[in-house]
Amino acid sequence: MKRREFITLLGGGAAAAWPLAARAQQPGQIKRLGALIGLSEDDPAAQARVAAFRQALAELGWIEARNVRFEVHWTAGEMDLLRTHAAELVQRAPDVILAQGTPVTATLKQATRSIPIVFVIVNDPVAQGFVPSLAHPGGNITGFSYIDFPIIGKSLELFKQLAPGVMRVAFMFNPETFPYYETYVPSLQDQVQRLSLDLTAARVHSEAEIDAVVSKLASEAGSGLVAAPDPFMNVHRALVIALAAQRRCPAVFNVPDAVKEGGLMFFGPDQTDIFRRSASYVDRILKGANPGDLPVQAPTKFEFAINLRTAKALGLDPPPTLLALADEVIE
Repeated sequence: MKRREFITLLGGGAAAAWPLAARAQQPGQIKRLGALIGLSEDDPAAQARVAAFRQALAELGWIEARNVRFEVHWTAGEMDLLRTHAAELVQRAPDVILAQGTPVTATLKQATRSIPIVFVIVNDPVAQGFVPSLAHPGGNITGFSYIDFPIIGKSLELFKQLAPGVMRVAFMFNPETFPYYETYVPSLQDQVQRLSLDLTAARVHSEAEIDAVVSKLASEAGSGLVAAPDPFMNVHRALVIALAAQRRCPAVFNVPDAVKEGGLMFFGPDQTDIFRRSASYVDRILKGANPGDLPVQAPTKFEFAINLRTAKALGLDPPPTLLALADEVIE
């Protein structure tokens, strides 16, 4: 799915300033849909999620090249690339933009107040200032949220059952693409204390810093790693998986694909389902709905996956009760 150019372009800034309702009042025209994805184009899992969105859109009657044009931009977790693609996309003034991830949504929010935006895989959209209310978003932005604080606490609880010897956990993230650590930690203190865990920040900006963090954890007995739900961490998950295996460091990942690739564990919302559900809002907006009237939706499906082969390599023996809870156990 290479990036596709729009066939019909409207005039720059004037088009971007049209009222939201006016965009839906162009009968007979091919609608134009843009997508800004904060992941790598060569990531099979990311491609599968975009494909699920395309399929759901087609099932709602939107057929590419017949009544809709779909242009996808990929940013690979790079902020400079994100800003460039966001500016290009807003200049093209599509009828709707699908925004994947918090950094993407934040960048688009600064770039336009008129083009409807449907976000997916965004954490706490109210706290991040994307919408004033989940029930009544207002403005030009709505969408489908991802991780909330109880989910992270549940993930830590399952991790502790899988690796009971872990006493210290490093929460690894890139502060440029996941500037929310300080928001997350206070909300987790009760659960962290109950689990007898010491949770610390591991800020990384490069592969060398990822290597250094995992090496330090491996040198301290009772240490584990949590890879944040962060585009940067997702793009670099293969490196984290390899280093965690080499240094024998138990690690929880932010996407289920990591477990299939050798990571130890994942618990969280089903991202493919979120992409699929987002097509319903794009459909409604293309038919004239105001995004400000569409309430933000929370995840409805969750996944729990364990790589048993990786667990055994780390000397872990998952209890049968935990394996019974898993949606997928990779042997």
